[in-house]
Amino acid sequence: MTSVGSLEQARELLREFPVVDGHNDLPWALREQVRYDLDARDIATAQHTHLHTDIPRLREGGVGAQYWSVYVRSDFPDAVPATLEQIDCVRQLIARYEDDLRPALTAADMEAGRREGRIASLMGAEGGHSIANSLGTLRGLYELGVRYMTLTHNDNVAWADSATDEPGVGGLSEFGREVVREMNRLGMLVDLSHVAATTMRHALDTSVAPVIFSHSSARAVCDHPRNIPDDVLERLPVNGGMAMVTFVPKFVLQAAVDWTAAADDNMRAHGFHPLDTTPEAMKIHRTFEETTPRPVATVSTVADHLDHMREVAGIDHLGIGGDYDGTAFTPDGLSDVSGYPNLIAELLDRRWSKADLAKLTWGNAVRVLGAAEDVAREVRGRRGPSLATLGELDG
Repeated sequence: MTSVGSLEQARELLREFPVVDGHNDLPWALREQVRYDLDARDIATAQHTHLHTDIPRLREGGVGAQYWSVYVRSDFPDAVPATLEQIDCVRQLIARYEDDLRPALTAADMEAGRREGRIASLMGAEGGHSIANSLGTLRGLYELGVRYMTLTHNDNVAWADSATDEPGVGGLSEFGREVVREMNRLGMLVDLSHVAATTMRHALDTSVAPVIFSHSSARAVCDHPRNIPDDVLERLPVNGGMAMVTFVPKFVLQAAVDWTAAADDNMRAHGFHPLDTTPEAMKIHRTFEETTPRPVATVSTVADHLDHMREVAGIDHLGIGGDYDGTAFTPDGLSDVSGYPNLIAELLDRRWSKADLAKLTWGNAVRVLGAAEDVAREVRGRRGPSLATLGELDG
């Protein structure tokens, strides 16, 4: 049980070094629930029933910067326009709540947001399907403000293998490596959450800038393919990148892995996608849970991952990526974005130093984006935009 004193210390630390969260799916939840009608989901007030995320709870949770995911499902036939709609949603949110949300494109913007007391708002595209095999489209997303791209989501793309699909190209194809190189040139972070371990290794072989895992945990602690193997964690110090631990129970608690497989099968049997979080889909989830109790992850479960990841990768290479509003279930004590102080308090009770926690919450994420910007300036001085195509490089 976390002590009251530790919780107050956690809140005090977060006032100075707030959380940079690597992945939040609020834009997708707004699309699915209300078709981007921001009046119907006014995040200026707490939306406990429908959402994990709103401004009062972001403030309560000590969030100082958020990568908003501009995710669309990988089976969408028109992923590019759907991704643009997601970007438009984030821009509308920032404009509507300008007293609380600050647009951010750089590490300097993140620090400016912290000084202003506003939540620096960045964007990450979740899945290479969002560029439709086009480096020009990749550049377009960057110009619109996207600062990381997850190379795959749950399904392979033509040039990269996903963690949860059958092997296609054996990691990254040559065009996939060119995508990584172009991201380095732009200053767009290469995100290796969701990708196969082979893809992780190929990306680390290719990238000259730090990579991130925007929302992944440790495979040695929970053996799920979405998590990061130790040999990959061991490479982060040389690369300079970071792994942002996620809270999703089916990725952090081994008992939840088997339960989730059965729950997903039940969703499909009722005609719903397993990732559907609409009210109708959640009714199906709740009915299944009534008959088959769900294994419950806790704050301690997530802290176990961080302990292991710190031992393997080192404190300079860790962060937080909760995946709120992108998961049906959350751990006890981390039920929504107000819960970050509970995790920090748990780590204080495990004798993590305040200096280490300041790196975990704020410092590492700002450093990594700044380092990617430095690499981009150097690479742009040597070469211009890549004109390569999938057909040319992969045949």
